[in-house]
Amino acid sequence: MKAIIIDDENKARRLINALVTEQCPEITTVWEASDLESGVALIKAHQPDIVFLDIEMPGHSGLQLAEFFEPDAMNFQIIFITAYNEYAVQAFKLSAVDYLLKPIDSAELKAAIDKAKQNIAKNSITHKLDDLKKVFQQLSLNKMVLEVPKGILFVSHEDIVLFEADGMYTKVYMKNNETQLICKPLKHFVDQLDSKPIFYKPHRSYLVNLKYIKELSKKDGFHLIMENNKTVPIAKEKKEEFLQMIQELF
Repeated sequence: MKAIIIDDENKARRLINALVTEQCPEITTVWEASDLESGVALIKAHQPDIVFLDIEMPGHSGLQLAEFFEPDAMNFQIIFITAYNEYAVQAFKLSAVDYLLKPIDSAELKAAIDKAKQNIAKNSITHKLDDLKKVFQQLSLNKMVLEVPKGILFVSHEDIVLFEADGMYTKVYMKNNETQLICKPLKHFVDQLDSKPIFYKPHRSYLVNLKYIKELSKKDGFHLIMENNKTVPIAKEKKEEFLQMIQELF
């Protein structure tokens, strides 16, 4: 994760930077700016995940940040920094994830960053769901190439139920109950279909077409039962993401 600190006080910037480094190792890169215009330039250049923004600064108030961006370009989380409680309402009108009062408390800063991280994750899932809904509304007519011993198959995405890793090979299960063994690793297909959100990777060994899920089984861990009755495990770290996705989508 990346962050930018915009504050006209050098001491305040150094303190926030130190606290971020100490409390949040997930934030690996931090830039600093002493005024709003310089901060805006850094935001546009580096596309940060979180912006720590002082409100009271010479020249421009931090509350004027929105004047420098188109609404859909403000795709970062804002944590306002202020010495005055009265600015809180104005801060939240700009969709701030939180605000911190000076002097800054390390526990409050960590809580604000945790809240920002949750928002970032939620937005990511929302974007994936939006893409997926579009796919269901406009089914792709694109085809992909499967190199088999007898030649090349041109297969519609709609005709593929799932991919299963088999060492450096991949088994491709088709809608017509045929199975093709392709001399390519699963990663080849994961990368190739990355822009096709109808395909989902619930486990390191599987890539499934969400259209052909028949059942979610919770027996002995979470598993998907596909329409061809193939059982596909859901990795523990993917369970929560998958459950949220199907609740929103179906």
